[in-house]
Amino acid sequence: MNNVMLWAGAGQIGMAIARRMGYGMKIIVGDKKIENAKTAAKIMNDAGYDVIPTEMDLSSRKSIKEFIAEGQKYGNIKMLVNGAGVSPSQASVETILKVDLYGTAVLLEEAGNVIAKGGVGVTISSQSGKRMPQLTAEEDEQLACTPTEELLGLKILDPENIKDTLHAYQLAKRCNEKRVMAESVRWGERGARINSISPGIIVTPLAIDEFNGPRGDFYKNMFAKCPAGRPGTADEVANVAELLLSDKGAFITGTDFMCDGGATASYFYGPLKPQ
Repeated sequence: MNNVMLWAGAGQIGMAIARRMGYGMKIIVGDKKIENAKTAAKIMNDAGYDVIPTEMDLSSRKSIKEFIAEGQKYGNIKMLVNGAGVSPSQASVETILKVDLYGTAVLLEEAGNVIAKGGVGVTISSQSGKRMPQLTAEEDEQLACTPTEELLGLKILDPENIKDTLHAYQLAKRCNEKRVMAESVRWGERGARINSISPGIIVTPLAIDEFNGPRGDFYKNMFAKCPAGRPGTADEVANVAELLLSDKGAFITGTDFMCDGGATASYFYGPLKPQ
């Protein structure tokens, strides 16, 4: 019986984490574009891993359940790596909320229903969730605890309350963090852990889309004026994931780790502070 890793979103960050943590496991990689999953699987398999590609749409509960069921064919679900999502320059407000907010909540819920004892998960959030104005305690609790099928009906997520795609993305990432907190309680009942990582500017194809998009100058300025003075790499995010997914992180659950080169600190207390 294999230990199985579910890897959602066949991107660079997910691959860096899977390479770090997936040896000896059966890895199921799911992506909305099956070609992406097949490409990632080939790279990994050529490096000695055991990866099965599959199509998985994060905005669909049915697709998420099929993704999980594919993993269960091979053994116990011991690890979840969620790097799936869309960015503000790639998608509409509606799509961002359906994929990054609702879809992530469903994936954490469904994986939490089957995660094996001793299992662990990590989902990729974003520093963006830290830069929006603070929500009320009631709004945070709604994002954390509202039943998944009712999430998109929250007043805070009404179209008239969302300024643009960046605001939608920030709300989605805030929701990711709050869902991780709430889900960690449920996962804990199964003897499992779940955390999130909030990267800053990490050089990936998605980030390059952003650099070339309408907010490109904003993002370039962000990494130039953060304390690190540069963008990050997927492997640096994997360094954090390795702690959270290994036994060294056994006392860490329900929390979010920032990996942003200090950009958020600079936004509040340094040269990135809005004038």
